[in-house]
Amino acid sequence: MRFGIFYEHQLPRPWRPDSEHTLLRDALEQIELADASGIDYVWEVEHHFLEEYSHSSAPEVFLAAASQRTRRIRLGHGIVQAPSAVNHPARIAERIATLDLVSDGRVEFGTGEASSAAELGGFGVPRADKRAMWEETLDVVTRMFAEQPFAGYQGNFVTLPPRYVVPRPVQQPHPPLWVACSRRETIHLAARSGIGALSFSFVEPEDAARWVGEYYDLIASEECVPRGFAVNPNVAVVLPMMLHPDEATAIDRGIDGAHFFGYSLRHYYGGGTHVVGGTNLWERFGTDRGEHGFSRDIVYARAQPLAVRLLQAGLGSLRGAVGTPAQVTDLLARYEAAGVDQVMFVLQAGNNRHEHICESIELFASQVLPRFADGREEKEAAKAERLAGAVGKALARRAAPRSLPAPYQVDEDAEIAAIRRAPRARLDALRQRGRTRLRQAAGHVSDARLEQIFAGPGAQRVIFGAMARRFNPALAGGFRGAIVFDLGMADGTRQPWVIEVRDGRARAYPGGSADAALTIRVALTDFIRAFGAGGGFYPLIVNGRMTMEGDLTVAARMAEMFGSRSAY
Repeated sequence: MRFGIFYEHQLPRPWRPDSEHTLLRDALEQIELADASGIDYVWEVEHHFLEEYSHSSAPEVFLAAASQRTRRIRLGHGIVQAPSAVNHPARIAERIATLDLVSDGRVEFGTGEASSAAELGGFGVPRADKRAMWEETLDVVTRMFAEQPFAGYQGNFVTLPPRYVVPRPVQQPHPPLWVACSRRETIHLAARSGIGALSFSFVEPEDAARWVGEYYDLIASEECVPRGFAVNPNVAVVLPMMLHPDEATAIDRGIDGAHFFGYSLRHYYGGGTHVVGGTNLWERFGTDRGEHGFSRDIVYARAQPLAVRLLQAGLGSLRGAVGTPAQVTDLLARYEAAGVDQVMFVLQAGNNRHEHICESIELFASQVLPRFADGREEKEAAKAERLAGAVGKALARRAAPRSLPAPYQVDEDAEIAAIRRAPRARLDALRQRGRTRLRQAAGHVSDARLEQIFAGPGAQRVIFGAMARRFNPALAGGFRGAIVFDLGMADGTRQPWVIEVRDGRARAYPGGSADAALTIRVALTDFIRAFGAGGGFYPLIVNGRMTMEGDLTVAARMAEMFGSRSAY
């Protein structure tokens, strides 16, 4: 089993003018010590706008600095945020290759979708599309590494003409690929994609064994079709860590940092309310940590085997690898027995002190690491031999790198025109995918779940916006005015929407209209099912589940006005 240290660059408030400078300087010293101590990996995240939780927005710069202060430690760029609105694929390929060159081939290429509201909203990435964006970006970047020259790309989110992408990485066909995983199904995705799984779910060793088994079963199955041009079969888990010969001292030094890591993670990724520049996470953590599963009172020295999570009296808490060398050795041995390939330690978290982090690294190197170092290379070689057949078959299922069918000449005007046309095609594809998802949801989920999905104004705006865009004034018979859809909810409340026709155009907005030409009253779930299925509203009218008030001649023309008759 291999070991790494993992950085978010956490910086709780209050901040001093030199706080960030000190934070990065100390981290570089810690990495230099880890390299000299025999630790195998350093992982550095990419996050944006996540105050206090992560001040690591340019990991490629930080890792380049680390590469010049170290000799052997692997540099985990993990994860690069893949949506093209955050990082253009060409820039990702160029940065990874350059980092691989300046580090003499030590880069691990971690990827991810991004999922915090602060980042998705900040860069305009639709949450529903981030998985597809990750898939497309990964395909583009790995092709840029493997294709000489890159043969171009026409996707839903990325349009690129052929180019020779330089520089080329040291590691061929590309550095090892990883993906961030927070759920079991994402680990399955990693296996099916032939890439390493970086798990951030604080999983117990006994649970990890099941996940690891499922991962390697999928790697060896016909479902594994690599997304890159090499397979990286590895599972890594992340744990908070602080070591000291005295258990109580280790807890005092490290448990608040471990808990703040989990607390701030939950704040940004669990739907917490955040005010830009106004939310003080460290202060909130001090007052309500126990309510969110980070109780301090139930973590105490007891000279027993470590559990990643603790439960007592209805309260939860996070422990991880915070304890003595003997306790941490025992915990890691259980992960090793579970088949985990790498454990990443979060030492720099909350207000954990630099000198305590360095002491922990030194103690780990002298009292824990030797237990796992003997025979490691032999075990890894045996694993590679065992998987060689499955890896070969998986790579055979992956389409080979492309080549240009003929010499390609750069044509600035034609290329810009093609890129400008791409958003329209992309929008059409997104709308088609949205209609497909709507049909699937309308036909396969319960009323309660359907209402949960479409109760919000955002989801309803998509539906009524689509209707307004399909308005055809030539088939409106001169109609001008408002049509109100009065949607009933399960709790008896109502949510009205207006489609207003003026000057040959239609627009949709929430609310009612006192002078509506037509008012349609229907349950939200009935409306969504009928709209999604495309079978029309007539059965709802016959069964008394939809009523109409006003000019019924407008109702008779609705199908023609807002699209095909089959849609209504």
